[in-house]
Amino acid sequence: MKEWNGKRYHSLNYYLRNKFGEKVYKIALDGGFNCPNRDGKAGKGGCTFCSSNGSGDYAGDRFLSITSQFQDRKEMMEKKWKTGKYLAYFQAYTNTYAPVDELKRKYYEALDHSGVIGISIGTRPDCLGDDVLELLDQINKETYLIVELGLQTISNESANNFNRGYDLEVFDKAIKDLKDRNIEVVVHTIFGLPGETKEDMLATVDYIAHSGAEGIKFHLLHLMKGTRMVKQYESGELELLSQEDYIDVICKSVAMIPEEMVVHRLTGDAPRELLIGPMWSLKKWEVLNAIDKAMTDNDIWQGKNFKI
Repeated sequence: MKEWNGKRYHSLNYYLRNKFGEKVYKIALDGGFNCPNRDGKAGKGGCTFCSSNGSGDYAGDRFLSITSQFQDRKEMMEKKWKTGKYLAYFQAYTNTYAPVDELKRKYYEALDHSGVIGISIGTRPDCLGDDVLELLDQINKETYLIVELGLQTISNESANNFNRGYDLEVFDKAIKDLKDRNIEVVVHTIFGLPGETKEDMLATVDYIAHSGAEGIKFHLLHLMKGTRMVKQYESGELELLSQEDYIDVICKSVAMIPEEMVVHRLTGDAPRELLIGPMWSLKKWEVLNAIDKAMTDNDIWQGKNFKI
């Protein structure tokens, strides 16, 4: 069995420490961008689980400059940790959905700070035009770059249910275009989507494991106030995952992915004031500790069941 500094999975913290020689912190930024699934280009209303902050509930204030956001978030980090490097993280909404000159200006503004070792850009697979890919290719040759793609599920039926706005083939093309340029890719998946079984969730993980992506983010579906998914919950179309079921599917998933794939997240949290459920998710460290314990108790480690 392989371990990563005592963990049974290849964590982002382990990966970045080894790559850069010290702790690296993500500074979550809001670039002020929109989403094609909100303005009518791909759809309207956004994904039904998405909050009004475009999945950037912990990002900076979009009405401030990138520099002001960065400094504000950096000062918060320094209250807990006195040393380390920084990864600028464009998190909220779709961060390649703007004229390429605007993207370039904001990306380089984020990179132009002491201690920044690179940039992570969260986006949709259908927002990677040739001009954007050219810009990303340029940045990748100059600094450390991660592009994060929101896949969530490989089921087109499930994706239509939550109004994703693109089919799986679009994701496949995005992966190929990014890998052709040697750009590091992280793929997001969500467990607990309406109508999905554990088998559906694990099928998505297996697809990502063989996609060529270097990293994966596991998300628990958070039902939040003000989202369109609340109606699905109230009508009985959505049953929230229990903590036990989530831990089970996470353990199975980690065993299915290759050892070299970086686990950027095992779970997350939503703002307490917005969260309808699952309420157990608010105790993030308890959940993470329970995952570690389940892996140990069941002799599970990353890559154990990965099939080439």
